[in-house]
Amino acid sequence: MALIMIAITGLVIVAMVVGVSWLAGNSRYWGAPDWNSSAANSQLGGIYEEPVATMTPGGPLYTPTPDAPHALPPIRTKTETYTVRSGDSLGSIAQQYGISLEKLIQDNDIANPNILEVGQVLTVPVPTPDILGPGFKVIPDSELVYGPTAAGFDVAAFVQSKGGYLATYTEEVYDRELSGARILELLAQNHSVNPRLLLAVLEHRSGWVTNPSPAQDTLETPIGDLGPNARGLYRQLNWAANQLNLGYYLWRVNGTATWLLGDGSVVPIDSTINAGTAAVQQFFAPLTGLDGWTQAVTDGGLITTFTSLFGYPFNYSFEPLLPGDLQQPTMQLPIEDETIWSFTGGPHGGWGTGSGWAALDFAPHGNALGCVLSDEWVVAVADGQILRTGDGAVIQELDDDGFEGTGWVVLYMHVETRDRVEPGIFLKAGNRIGHPSCEGGVSSGTHVHIARKYNGEWIPADQELPFNLDGWISSGAGQYYDGYLSRGNQIIEAYAGREATNAIQR
Repeated sequence: MALIMIAITGLVIVAMVVGVSWLAGNSRYWGAPDWNSSAANSQLGGIYEEPVATMTPGGPLYTPTPDAPHALPPIRTKTETYTVRSGDSLGSIAQQYGISLEKLIQDNDIANPNILEVGQVLTVPVPTPDILGPGFKVIPDSELVYGPTAAGFDVAAFVQSKGGYLATYTEEVYDRELSGARILELLAQNHSVNPRLLLAVLEHRSGWVTNPSPAQDTLETPIGDLGPNARGLYRQLNWAANQLNLGYYLWRVNGTATWLLGDGSVVPIDSTINAGTAAVQQFFAPLTGLDGWTQAVTDGGLITTFTSLFGYPFNYSFEPLLPGDLQQPTMQLPIEDETIWSFTGGPHGGWGTGSGWAALDFAPHGNALGCVLSDEWVVAVADGQILRTGDGAVIQELDDDGFEGTGWVVLYMHVETRDRVEPGIFLKAGNRIGHPSCEGGVSSGTHVHIARKYNGEWIPADQELPFNLDGWISSGAGQYYDGYLSRGNQIIEAYAGREATNAIQR
């Protein structure tokens, strides 16, 4: 039985999973920037103007709108067992089941919590809930996503206007020296998290936005002590954006009934909050205990910081982000006619482990294994303009308004630099984008990862609005990367390899 060394910390710093290789392992991506876009090369400065609140389709909202009670899953009342898999940690297992790390170690009589065996069976105790979490609404959903309300917001100009530590901060990211504002902007775009929220979180945790001399212990860890591999603004905000998304999309799919706090407290979720507030509650959960968490997510916490920077957050509310009659535009498979590819990854994170299960993976056929050059072509799934490219990523908008936070947007990931389409080019469905590869992170096999957004929200591939690619409809199987494509009586199951059973052709 294979042994795996693990970190037992409850704060797991995860690489951003955006694809699955067709061998055995996850494709990991750290949110690399968009180096080739005109925006990336422009001077982000100028005179800052206070943002104007975006009105809802029906008019302005000055107070949170009431929400019907959310259908949350029941809190587990029976002991369960869990079989350890490769890549597991005690911290991740505890987080998954909503129990404290200490309780998991204690109930399994684990002498050395730094070692687990693949195949080891753990007893998962019943969670012990604390008091019901607050129903106070912190932010609207539209202040979580990089959506319509983010249009026209100049991150760099705002940061300079505040004169804090962030205004002079620089950090080397992918061998390039980037300003603090640029780092924040890139992570906002990549994760599709509103830059105003990231700025408010950063200010609340460290004062970096307004204080030119923040506390010494925040200079490497402005969000918090997330472990030795999460130092510096880039990795700190990368974790923050992923954590915010985790709460948002868990709420969207009724994926959890409790939050697990840093002190081991298990807090049942108030069913009347909104998805944006769930994002904030999840973000603070591993950072503090019950008292600190309650303060952060109620009226004296983050909302006070946000209001001091930007005004009352619900003045920006844009509802609904997803119209009730929303339909996917016509899309085709991301492969050329008469080519055979493999369906290697079912529904999984669009960008990061916290985003909705918005992505599918496809790998070209062939005999070569691993990260190899491929002369096969990834093609556009629909008509639209290429907005930006960089480090394996290609972003295509379908509504031709020049902003990726509105309307339909498609992400293609792991697209090789060689022969890759340039930003600003308008493509018709079926036009070539570039070659599949392992670019954009660590991947054990050449493939392409595709995901959809609408108004900045990742659209899950396993929910009410699945992918429809040449009539192939996506669905999930309840496990990350597992799932199906079906068309009529044809069904293909995702498989991390090349087999006749997962082959697909236009």
